[in-house]
Amino acid sequence: MATIVFYAVKNTAQATSRRSLISNLKWLSRAGPSRPSCPLSSGPLTTSRTSGVRFMSHGTAAGRSRRGVLALSGAAAVTTAAAALAGFLANVDHFRRAEMATLVPQAAEETDREVDILTRCRGFMSRPVTDVAALQERKEEMCTKMEMLIMETQAEFCKALEEVDGGTFKVDRWDRKEGGGGISCVMQDGKVFEKAGVNVSVVFGHLTEEAARQMRSRGKVLKGKNGKLPFCAMGVSSVIHPKNPHIPTVHFNYRYFEIQEEDGSKQWWFGGGTDLTPVYVNKDDAFHFHNTLKEACDKHHPQYYPNFKEWCDRYFYIRHRGETRGIGGIFFDDLDAPGQEEAFGFVKSCARTVVPCYLPIVRKHLHDPFTAEEKDWQQVRRGRYVEFNLVYDRGVKFGLATPGSRIESILMSLPLTARWEYMHEPVLGTREAEMLEVLRNPKEWV
Repeated sequence: MATIVFYAVKNTAQATSRRSLISNLKWLSRAGPSRPSCPLSSGPLTTSRTSGVRFMSHGTAAGRSRRGVLALSGAAAVTTAAAALAGFLANVDHFRRAEMATLVPQAAEETDREVDILTRCRGFMSRPVTDVAALQERKEEMCTKMEMLIMETQAEFCKALEEVDGGTFKVDRWDRKEGGGGISCVMQDGKVFEKAGVNVSVVFGHLTEEAARQMRSRGKVLKGKNGKLPFCAMGVSSVIHPKNPHIPTVHFNYRYFEIQEEDGSKQWWFGGGTDLTPVYVNKDDAFHFHNTLKEACDKHHPQYYPNFKEWCDRYFYIRHRGETRGIGGIFFDDLDAPGQEEAFGFVKSCARTVVPCYLPIVRKHLHDPFTAEEKDWQQVRRGRYVEFNLVYDRGVKFGLATPGSRIESILMSLPLTARWEYMHEPVLGTREAEMLEVLRNPKEWV
């Protein structure tokens, strides 16, 4: 799902403090022998195009101490152990690895406030969309907290995918003339992934009447001044299309919105979710994926997983086909309770499951053989994926209705290749027919 975002940044930094911040960041960019130097801009919302800029650590001692890399190094160690086992034991150990990976980010949550924003920026794919000096000054505001979270989520997921694929993401910064911009990270024609995209956007401005109507249709009562609604939206969005039909497609999106009404009051809410779209049914994979999400949800409320799982099945439904897009996961929107910090804590827990819920499944099927017929079935299922995204997806529709949106980033979710066959129906009793039955009748996997 495409995410569009707003963040109004006021230039309140004094010149002396700004020079100090920039000096510190330049030092950070030089630290580490393998890290390319990339100084930050000194003005708010300065987002010059610098394709290929990398802030993320690759193998340095400092980088290995970061939360995301710790999770990955632990995962790699368990993967090595799993490879030495055989049959069922190997499969069981493979998913135990996911439990370990889930525990590391939980510990990291407790230290987020203690880590300086400049230090956290070292691990990003690029400098943040918002000027770092402004983020540092307003670090207690929700917009800052959310922007740091989505930047970290992008970097951690990209690094995990690069590690398993061996390829490199193209980092593409873009500006929105109406306000804000984004960072699109895309890897195409890799060894494992045909197309992998992980986007961050932080944009602001005024909602169009069409976009406002979409929100009002979901129960939002919004009163603008002179017909204008200043908005703030930010999020991270990813869709991964593997080459091997036995490795599922995965999608996740976590976002934050603020709307300022005529009287100056603000409405805010979070949205997002993670869902899996396999080509063939694999009950162990489905259990692992859903159970990882359930554990994250259960930390915050026992009803979150069952409610958001059901919401996901309803949302990712291709009505004209009578089938779901995949086997679901969780999905929620308009989350504005019980409080802003509590809602953010839940979103943070969900965002930190994207590596442990997906990468163990990728590694498990990394070398699975497949036939030409299985590849053809994958192409047909991808066609259904495209149909959902272009006809029903709320994020795509919102993005296309927002002036200045970047079409390449919005349509990043589409695969490189897909197939549409006239009156296609799998033969009864086949694995393809089994998959279609699951899509037409969603199941409880946990």
